[in-house]
Amino acid sequence: MNTALNSKTEENGEEVVEEVATSEVDKATLEEMIKAGVFYGRKKSKTNPKMKRYIFGTRNAIEIIDLSETLKLLGVAKKFLEELFKVKPKAQILLVGTHPSAEEAIKTLGKKFSFPIVVTRWIGGTLTNFKTINARIQKFKDLKSKKASGALEKYTKKEQVMFAKEIERMERIFSGIENMTELPDALLVINAKIHEAAIKEAIIAKIPVMAVLNTDTNPSLIDFPIPSNDGTKPSINWISSYFDKIFEEVRK
Repeated sequence: MNTALNSKTEENGEEVVEEVATSEVDKATLEEMIKAGVFYGRKKSKTNPKMKRYIFGTRNAIEIIDLSETLKLLGVAKKFLEELFKVKPKAQILLVGTHPSAEEAIKTLGKKFSFPIVVTRWIGGTLTNFKTINARIQKFKDLKSKKASGALEKYTKKEQVMFAKEIERMERIFSGIENMTELPDALLVINAKIHEAAIKEAIIAKIPVMAVLNTDTNPSLIDFPIPSNDGTKPSINWISSYFDKIFEEVRK
């Protein structure tokens, strides 16, 4: 560790002074991360022992994530994506973030790069029983098409109401993955702790996982862990913006 950067920031109305050490990193990038609160971990009492390598220190019982490790691991994820898109230029990354603070960021990334997204809730079997899920998606698309063409008007009003409710329900569940015609090439998960089911399915399906995770999460099952504050909008937006730049570069 060659340099130290002091930053004053506020959380829950209390000002805390954090000293984050780093070496060979861009100072402007580091300052952005600190401003966004990327370095905030969970309470020390909740720390997963396997995350200790990514922790710089503790302040007021809160773990401080080593941002030099975060940047290094973002670099590793970037190399993976470079190789993936070199082999498969139209690779699909499934973006998963059902926490309210992640929804906007996930939707923005998904729309920009035409990636499938999950922002409501994870449907069991999305990866491990994709054939069945895909059949339900096709039913959803068929119902939407029939409604748009007026083909459902031949049914009674009661039946039309039932169809409308079914379409609305399926819209909430499948709208983000309705164009996912095959298993994704990788997952990008925001908040690994609350998406254990998705990660386990990816492992079974042998799909690489990049996951943003905090200090209370076991990183050992994740191919490309990214230590970060995974619960607040500013931090998630910063990570999302970083991946935006990565996708821009690797998809050229």
